[in-house]
Amino acid sequence: QVQLVESGGGLVQPGGSLRLSCAASGSIFRNYHITWYRQAPGKQREWVAVITVGGNTNYVDSVKDRFTISRDNAKNTAYLQMNSLKPEDTAVYYCYGYRTGSSGDWGQGTQVTVSS
Repeated sequence: QVQLVESGGGLVQPGGSLRLSCAASGSIFRNYHITWYRQAPGKQREWVAVITVGGNTNYVDSVKDRFTISRDNAKNTAYLQMNSLKPEDTAVYYCYGYRTGSSGDWGQGTQVTVSS
């Protein structure tokens, strides 16, 4: 089991940037794939990006070329760099950590609001 805590959310104007962090404790972080999800008001939770234990990454089409997922195993932390933010990126962002073949653990979420 891993405990995950997100941070870095906030209010930003359209076109701005934010970097979200997902700090892990309680287990061996480097053994966990990390995924970012988001949930906008009235909508289902949406998968955004993943970084595997091997460093491979993938993104939902709507954020490709704007968001970058990364990890620093020495700091037990994953990141989501979000550039060129749009109002439709407004959501609560969650990180989810899991080991291959096992169920995972969620963080508590961090609010991102993109508005002028």
